[in-house]
Amino acid sequence: MTALPETPFVNLHIDIAREDDGSWIADVVDLPGAMAYGDSRPAALAAAKALALRVLADRLDAGELLADSLADVHFIPAAA
Repeated sequence: MTALPETPFVNLHIDIAREDDGSWIADVVDLPGAMAYGDSRPAALAAAKALALRVLADRLDAGELLADSLADVHFIPAAA
């Protein structure tokens, strides 16, 4: 499991690519395995953000993160 920094903010980088079938995949690089698909780039990005927030919430519930370390979450999508 990737350790997130114990700072008041977290930057989550998202790589986005178009698949051969025309769908889009968004990979939250800082959360291994957190990938989401969408019919469009914005849909994949939105799905990846929602998934990342669920992963962070699960880590908070499990005591793996301190609530103070997530005062501000920034999503940084890769350039189009």
